[in-house]
Amino acid sequence: MDLLKRCLAALLLSLVLAVLIGALLIPLLRRLKFGQNILKYLSEHDGKKGTPTMGGLIFLLSSFLSAVVFHEGDFYLSVVCMTVGAGYAVVGLTDDGVKIARRRNEGLDPLQKTLFELAVAVVMAVFCCRRGLTLVFLPFSGRTVETGLWFFPICVFVFLATTNSVNLTDGLDGLAAGVCYLYFAFLGALVCLQLAFSPESFISEKEYGNLAALCFSLVGGLIGYLLFNTHRASVFMGDTGSLALGGLVAAISIVSGNVLFIPLIGFVFVCSSLSVILQVVHFRRTGKRIFLMAPLHHHFQHLGFSESKIAFGYKLVTFFVGTLTLLLFRVAA
Repeated sequence: MDLLKRCLAALLLSLVLAVLIGALLIPLLRRLKFGQNILKYLSEHDGKKGTPTMGGLIFLLSSFLSAVVFHEGDFYLSVVCMTVGAGYAVVGLTDDGVKIARRRNEGLDPLQKTLFELAVAVVMAVFCCRRGLTLVFLPFSGRTVETGLWFFPICVFVFLATTNSVNLTDGLDGLAAGVCYLYFAFLGALVCLQLAFSPESFISEKEYGNLAALCFSLVGGLIGYLLFNTHRASVFMGDTGSLALGGLVAAISIVSGNVLFIPLIGFVFVCSSLSVILQVVHFRRTGKRIFLMAPLHHHFQHLGFSESKIAFGYKLVTFFVGTLTLLLFRVAA
């Protein structure tokens, strides 16, 4: 089976599995009373209290199963990425469990999460350096650069920044899932283009073909999940899903050599993080706020925009920058 057909088949299987898993899992979460607690200062979300959480299991299970079914040949890079995603999901499950047990919106201590993220980032950096996965594609140039040991600090920084940025983007119905399925679609397409025009840059074509298939498996899983998460959501992904998505975005982008494409295709992730950083720094200096509320999507919500419009706007921006990225890559190639 050629790569394009394999990617599409992985997407479709994951989508079907996500719908089936969601239909079975959500009633179970309701019976177990695994409901989300809502922040008091988000009055717009008052009606969401008690909505089942831990829904990230829906797209994680479906996409990982699909990626395993449609892999060919060498598979260890995909396994590494899925292991990272699963590890983050376990931390997210623990965090969601603490929130449910204590009936509050705060779970694990931020320091505990940061230490885990740092540990994973260091392990991934060591893994990439030892495996020689230090080649980085330069956007819009058609060239690659060998980063050598510089890859270590780059990997650690990018991993921490990306996982937190994706996690911050999760806050409205269909927002994080909608942006992430587009991100993985463009990342998977980018890997396919790189395999077509620069196959010599990869250690194994089949290995990176499997990474593309994993990306499209995540696309299918997230689209299937959105059937239950589009406003008004029947389930939330929780930290189980948002932390796992952040880890997968970082891991797949890093091992495929596309670390510099994260702030391009993931432009809205950057906006989420910058809005929080600017808000905190400005408030500490002046006692005043730049935004009505951070992250940025809550600012738009306080301006009166509906969740559906904000989520669509974020997806529209991601679609635009992703399409532009692929077009410019094709021109450079």
